[in-house]
Amino acid sequence: MRIRHVKIEDAVKLSQLIQQVGSDSEYMLFEPGERKITVEQMQTRSRSMKTESHSEIFTAELDGELIGYLMAIGGCTKRTRHAVYLVIGILTSHRGQGVGTHLFEHLENWAVQHNIRRLELTVAQPNDAGMRLYRKMNFEIEGKKRDSLIINGEYVDEYYWYSVKKVDTNL
Repeated sequence: MRIRHVKIEDAVKLSQLIQQVGSDSEYMLFEPGERKITVEQMQTRSRSMKTESHSEIFTAELDGELIGYLMAIGGCTKRTRHAVYLVIGILTSHRGQGVGTHLFEHLENWAVQHNIRRLELTVAQPNDAGMRLYRKMNFEIEGKKRDSLIINGEYVDEYYWYSVKKVDTNL
């Protein structure tokens, strides 16, 4: 498995991966079929993230196929430029095999290089596998948003998680 930065030419595979992960996971924000991502939208997003030093998309690739992604979406103001919001997705067939761990390790190295101090994400309360991964990667629960989501007709709480990294304090 290889972890790397997304390339513009990955747009087709990445948009397909995001759609597949969304269809297979009951904990993603969008329900299956609700999110429509075109190749053009993915190319535009990839291009815009390349021009921002505080945003990036990482992919996990195995045998030429994308099997996971991790988006780091940076703050757009000077006061929030030190923080990124994360979205991770891994194909069902590759979960529990270290893909998430490798994506997060790559992210942490990138974050240090780009003076990103705060990593943030949210997770639906029933997502035990996700919460185990985030704890393993030294994230902590910062708060809870009650009845934030409706999953399978049930109200579900959403947890806010964060991790703070040491960066150069001479900004």
